[in-house]
Amino acid sequence: MGADRGGNGVRGRRPVRVVVYAGCGALLLAGCASMPDNGDLRGVESTPRQDSQVRVYAMPPHPGASAAEIVQGFLEALTSDDAKYETAGKYLTDGARKAWDPYRSTTVLADAPNSVALPSEAKGGSRDAAFRLSGGKVAKVDVRHAYEPDAGEYSGSVHLTRLKSNKQWRIDALPQGVVMGTSDFQRNYVSVNKYFYASNGNSGSGRPLRTVADPVYVRAQVDPMTQIVRALLKGPTSWLDPVVRSSFPSGTELRNSDVSLAPDDRNRVTVPLNDKADRVGLPKCRQMAAQLLLTLQDLTPTGVDEVEFQKSDGTQLCVLNKSQAEGVAAHGTGEHPGYQYFIDHEQRLVRMPRENSDRKPEPVPGALGEGGKKLRAAAVARDEGSAAGVSADGRNLYVGSLVSGGSLGEPVVQSQGRTADDRLTTPSWDARGDLWVADRDPKNPRLLLLEKGAGEPVVVGASQLDGRIEAVRVAADGVRIALIVEKDGKSSLQIGRIQRSGPDDPRGVFVFDPRSVAPQLEEVTAMSWAGDSRLVVVGSEKGAVQQMRYVQVDGSTPLGTSPSALANVKEIAASEDEQLPLVAHSETDGIVRLSAGEQWQKVVQDGTAPVYPG
Repeated sequence: MGADRGGNGVRGRRPVRVVVYAGCGALLLAGCASMPDNGDLRGVESTPRQDSQVRVYAMPPHPGASAAEIVQGFLEALTSDDAKYETAGKYLTDGARKAWDPYRSTTVLADAPNSVALPSEAKGGSRDAAFRLSGGKVAKVDVRHAYEPDAGEYSGSVHLTRLKSNKQWRIDALPQGVVMGTSDFQRNYVSVNKYFYASNGNSGSGRPLRTVADPVYVRAQVDPMTQIVRALLKGPTSWLDPVVRSSFPSGTELRNSDVSLAPDDRNRVTVPLNDKADRVGLPKCRQMAAQLLLTLQDLTPTGVDEVEFQKSDGTQLCVLNKSQAEGVAAHGTGEHPGYQYFIDHEQRLVRMPRENSDRKPEPVPGALGEGGKKLRAAAVARDEGSAAGVSADGRNLYVGSLVSGGSLGEPVVQSQGRTADDRLTTPSWDARGDLWVADRDPKNPRLLLLEKGAGEPVVVGASQLDGRIEAVRVAADGVRIALIVEKDGKSSLQIGRIQRSGPDDPRGVFVFDPRSVAPQLEEVTAMSWAGDSRLVVVGSEKGAVQQMRYVQVDGSTPLGTSPSALANVKEIAASEDEQLPLVAHSETDGIVRLSAGEQWQKVVQDGTAPVYPG
């Protein structure tokens, strides 16, 4: 439990939190100096929100504190950077301290929890008091550090007793885990991607293994590197677990509970493991190290250059550096797009260099760019060797190679929907080279997959989806799919998990456990993958204007700025390579793109349906 600021019902002296800037190790009020051991400390009414270098230290209960002050002091202590919640534990009785598990979960509320005294609040010589904690739920972080959006009202109770030994109030019953407001959560926690290998990956093919990002939240100022390594060793979060694997043997942990990991002067991290990893061979150990190097890449300004694993006896197990890791594991497909694509005013598929904004778009080689078929949407394979196009009326899906002189042949999918909006969506290619598209025909709505973009379409099992699919985007890792789903006039962004019945059997393909990742948006207009675990979304809240924002696949909002405002956006395209610009279709401005640190720049006035490969 924790608080952004004081809750209703609590009066009297405020508990003290000491704010320290980690960068200079200094008291906020004292300048750059060491922590004083005497003198006055000023209470902090609310946690600083934006500066990641701010550290907050809580103070223990003062003698004679009232029951209300004990409750509030405890809530404040839990928002501090006390590594083991030792200060928070001083507000508890011995029994409560032993029974309470602060690591079980973190409940995130819109604001600080309100604490209101119940009728049994201590009066006179009574030895008992009780408080009700309440607030609006935003999310919950579970024991594996996984974030999940939540809603509804939070309610918890705290009971206090007056100790016989010294007449001081202490908490003797409380909920497990912690609870805090959003602003304190944003200061206390940081999102980090753990990396695992896709279960249906290309092991043995000679190519780097495909990795899947698994975002989790760890405490930002409490040895985050060690936290994330421990989280990686425990395995993937429960939602992702069915479609990924870890190279670490089951039961692998850090050798000692008091290990603290940090890069040395060579930017190497040495990781001592227990005996579960002692017999790991070199290929497996290199896979383990590649997982860890990817996981640690954003925890320091320059990432970690090298990882060394040690056996339980302290001898070396293996060493791997960043350049070597690139041959073992790759983000998603490991492909780097050469072009951006869209449909021009002649309804042809055209392309432009991904970074050179001076060159004019040109028709793609092959029938989709040089032929006579008019298109409304397209998708380009991740190797940029072939593409799929939806006819202008939305009825037919064609696949052709991006080679001059190539022909299209017959459509690979046909829809029987009565109108264009009841027919085919924009298609999407996955990491295996398979093609996905949704048929929106109200009489026969289907999510379809064509192996290698050809053959008889496979109907993908998606019985857990509640509504009609309006848009499809498969992640580069090939195991997650983003969908815009419409029901009763409202559209939501959902992420599903792709599971196959067997590695060589495309006939059993399913989308399981779809979850809403932008629940605050009532209407989602467009979306695209924009990183290993991030999407860019265009939509609007109830009664609000259209907006563009980034969201994580777990439903959280990444820190940082949203894309610059752009009016009347119909379609958006981003690359999993976060360094490449966004490309959008605006009814006002046509095809435009946005590079980091710049404003939207117009490419052409007449164009629609921008896409990157995928």
